[in-house]
Amino acid sequence: MSAHPSHTVSADTDKDLNTLQTDGIVGKKGAFSREWAENMREDMMTAFWSAIQRPGGAVGRGPRRWYVEIHPEEFGGFVDLVTHPWVMAMCENALGRDYQIVEIGFDVPFQGAKYQPWHRDFPSPRETYEGRRITSLAFNLTGVDVTEDMGPFEVAPGTQYEDGRTWKHEMFPSREIWPMFQERAVRKYPELGDISCRSALTVHRGTEHASPIARPVMVLGVDAPGAGHAELHDLMVTQNYFDALPLSVREHLVCRVVDKLVPVTQKHDIEGLVMGADPV
Repeated sequence: MSAHPSHTVSADTDKDLNTLQTDGIVGKKGAFSREWAENMREDMMTAFWSAIQRPGGAVGRGPRRWYVEIHPEEFGGFVDLVTHPWVMAMCENALGRDYQIVEIGFDVPFQGAKYQPWHRDFPSPRETYEGRRITSLAFNLTGVDVTEDMGPFEVAPGTQYEDGRTWKHEMFPSREIWPMFQERAVRKYPELGDISCRSALTVHRGTEHASPIARPVMVLGVDAPGAGHAELHDLMVTQNYFDALPLSVREHLVCRVVDKLVPVTQKHDIEGLVMGADPV
């Protein structure tokens, strides 16, 4: 895969960090070339058709919607992604210089996918709901130019600091307060090459997917030290791959170095997403 364009970190990085802290999500247009993103899509769909054929290879996130974790070696653009200047700047400034790369995978909805319930990806830590400190980030990269009929991602900006301890599994707000999120809801329509950065605690959902075109989206999960999400995942790399990684990647990647890769058995199963939900 071709690397990201050579450029320095944008002078607007401070603005992007402020947007992340305020809204819980921020995007960067054209971070990668369209060709790079198209290759990423091919890697995702190849991995999906392999994973869906084995037990535990893909986990349901609602009707006709799956999540698949992969090994870094299965994504040809992994190093390009984690060394992108904007990605590194967001990680260092939001999470600290010792940030940890703990997850690489992708979501893929197909035609017939339903609305998800409003949710966050895991319970909020005290540092966030009391201290308003973001301790984990999710970077998303689309594999298609998203249109209205592709079930665009919907997010409720500013909800990353909601306490959530009374919610089901501390992740799913009750239907009675869904209007609060629906009033804030913003749909995202990224194009190939765009990237977004969000707190996984910002309340969000996938929407109804009517298009015959699947909408795969890459997910890179990054933690601040001590956030503890690495145990939900099991990144593996072979020794040769690890040795060839730049130091700037090796020092952040939380992984096992193995002689031979073993297919990923998905651990991060979000039970409340399996059935889908009505839009209201």
